[in-house]
Amino acid sequence: MSVPDPVASFIENRTFAELAVGDHAGSVRTLTARDISLFAVMSGDVNPAHVDAVYAATDMFHGVIAHGMWGAALISAVLGTQLPGPGTIFLDQSLSFKAPVGLGDTITTQVTVTDKPKEGRVTLACACVNQDGVTVIDGIARVIAPDTKVRRPRMVLPQVALHAPAAQYARLIAATTVLTPVRTGVVHPCDVLSLTGALDAGARGIIVPVLIGPAARIAATAEAAGRSLKGVEVVDAPHSHAAAAQAVALARASRVAALMKGALHTDELMEAVVDADLGLRTDRRMSHVYVLDVPTYPKPLLITDAAINVTPDLSAKRDIVQNAIDLAHALGTPHPKVAILAAVETVNTRMPATLDAAALCKMADRGQITGGILDGPLAFDNAISPASVAAKGIVSLVAGAADILVAPDLESANMMAKQMIYLAGADAAGLVMGASVPIILTSRADNAWSRLASCALARLVIG
Repeated sequence: MSVPDPVASFIENRTFAELAVGDHAGSVRTLTARDISLFAVMSGDVNPAHVDAVYAATDMFHGVIAHGMWGAALISAVLGTQLPGPGTIFLDQSLSFKAPVGLGDTITTQVTVTDKPKEGRVTLACACVNQDGVTVIDGIARVIAPDTKVRRPRMVLPQVALHAPAAQYARLIAATTVLTPVRTGVVHPCDVLSLTGALDAGARGIIVPVLIGPAARIAATAEAAGRSLKGVEVVDAPHSHAAAAQAVALARASRVAALMKGALHTDELMEAVVDADLGLRTDRRMSHVYVLDVPTYPKPLLITDAAINVTPDLSAKRDIVQNAIDLAHALGTPHPKVAILAAVETVNTRMPATLDAAALCKMADRGQITGGILDGPLAFDNAISPASVAAKGIVSLVAGAADILVAPDLESANMMAKQMIYLAGADAAGLVMGASVPIILTSRADNAWSRLASCALARLVIG
């Protein structure tokens, strides 16, 4: 006889007295990439013979678990939850692995009582068969069956969020491989992080770094980092302010096509960039855009403006939105969904952010902002959470699926981005848009992936 449906709302064991030879139970599962990742994380087993994981642009791990180790776990699950079920004590198990279990295989697992040799002891035949009828595992298990009846509600398994670190960034970097690297002025790269970040991007063919700053200090930094500057152009400048001015001059002369911040303060670099006579101004207001790879969000999330405009007015917000849309286009999102954030999702005359949001949406309707789908005001949860949208009954093409979050001011944008980085484990790349060249605005806290991704952003914007 078989046991009750294993997906029923209750879990129930079969005591030794209830078991008879021939009783059986089983399950059917299809091996997915998610299963492989969970198996590797749970066991710590990253042996290529067991998990052949190829990091690909699909943000998934693909592979084959050799000898059906995942299948063996399925047998244990049936024994522990169905037959005999809760209270079972494992004595020993002998399995023979007949064939590998591969990604996409559907495995039918069955255990069958074959003997009750003495009080409490039970022997079960175990088998896993794939969708082609091939036995991939067989063997026996010996257990002590429970002597007390257990029936309780089936536990709801927790949701587990799997995230391949920097997976979104890997796709960005991969997209630059078919593009010619661009000359990039690296401003004052006088610490190991900024120098190695630029050299790494150069080694990957994303940029051609032109190092601008005190030549002796740059050379000493390279020596400390164990890196060679052979073949790398160095433009000598006595200090950070001079390096910023020199870098902007090279950009104005079209000798570099992008700038990258090194070991100097953001305001030092931007002071040269925004100079009315000698800077890199266009008819567009400059703004900073974070591109975040958030473990719990299914796509890149852009947040703006977190670094340039402290309290932007409506005109500045129009440019901030357009800059972010243009960056999203460069990343391959043809119609980005733009959420204009406020504390609430309704217009409130006492809350200026809601009025600006409504005005920006109307500006998009009139063609003053192009290339994106705008909605606002939207509270943060309404912008990124489908569950919140459903609960509040919001009808919107943007709500719950935003590509771009536009904050009311710099402080809120900066805090929002930093919370995602430090509390949600997000990786952060960033770019200043609206100047005549893209500006890679790195942070001292940025890791190697973030620096490479920021360079890739600049390269994709240039086209």
